[in-house]
Amino acid sequence: MQDFDVLSIGDIVTDAFIKLLEDEAQVVENEHGKWLAMPFGTKIPFDHAEVINAVGNAANAAVAFSRLGLKTGFVTNVGGDKEGRDMIDALGKNKVDIRFVRINPGKKSNYHYVLWYKDERTILIKHEEYNYRWPHIDDDEVPRWLYFSSISEHAIAYHDKVSDWLDKHPNVHLAFQPGTFQMNAGAERLKRIYKRSSLIVLNREEAAFVGGGNIEDIHDLFDKLHELGPRVVVITDGPAGAYASDGKKRLQMPLYPDPAAPVDRTGAGDAFASTFVAAAAKGMTLEDALLWAPINSMNVVQKVGAQAGLLKEKELLQLLHHAPHNYRPKPL
Repeated sequence: MQDFDVLSIGDIVTDAFIKLLEDEAQVVENEHGKWLAMPFGTKIPFDHAEVINAVGNAANAAVAFSRLGLKTGFVTNVGGDKEGRDMIDALGKNKVDIRFVRINPGKKSNYHYVLWYKDERTILIKHEEYNYRWPHIDDDEVPRWLYFSSISEHAIAYHDKVSDWLDKHPNVHLAFQPGTFQMNAGAERLKRIYKRSSLIVLNREEAAFVGGGNIEDIHDLFDKLHELGPRVVVITDGPAGAYASDGKKRLQMPLYPDPAAPVDRTGAGDAFASTFVAAAAKGMTLEDALLWAPINSMNVVQKVGAQAGLLKEKELLQLLHHAPHNYRPKPL
């Protein structure tokens, strides 16, 4: 049996997309941000619903790794219900190894509702409470990379177990794409994870929240995040593209042009982060990883859900071959 290229770690979920009619809702903005508004206390028609199995930050990454040709396993929890069985089946169909998927009898699987309005989504989330256990990994199963992402607020102590295992396997690289609860836990509580990370990926707002840097100053954001320990820091910035730093050079990368208006932005960040890590796992340079990541992100938003648009390596390279001449990283 060969080692894994990547083990993805995090929660898995079924997403039920509810497509809202554009004239039955609206976006309002106030001092607290943007809010999705609908009539209260009445019946509201909707366009249609779609149920998508086996998604979530880490699950989306696992599928991305597999489609890009990496030997991929997934460490996660499901309930002992039909939804859990369906998610395991979906992972298998995407050639993600399921030996470390733990079934929790008597527990429900994670099931979220996605209010899909125009090309954006508002997600109603509830993480089930599992007894998170780090699996036994034989010597011939040790991966070259771990990819750790969104997990329940009930799993804070689990991060210590991951850190303990990494201490025993210093040659394993860690890529960290923190989820909401992980960011809220604070950099001090998860300092072992940040310090051990070879690579972290955050958007600009998250970078300021985690590292405490000035959101208006990309260099300060990089400086503060590098102080936590990661060797490579990647910051995505919406229409402005993305930035990456390896501690020596800092680069800016534009978006890959959309062939059409986005259908659904769910999973765009996961596609970017996981594709960047996949390139790193394949031994590519910082520049080449920046060339790859926006392409998968672009293609994902052309489909419903976070995985339908994930590309195989040959498909990604074809799009890269047809990229405009200004699609390249530049020194920041």
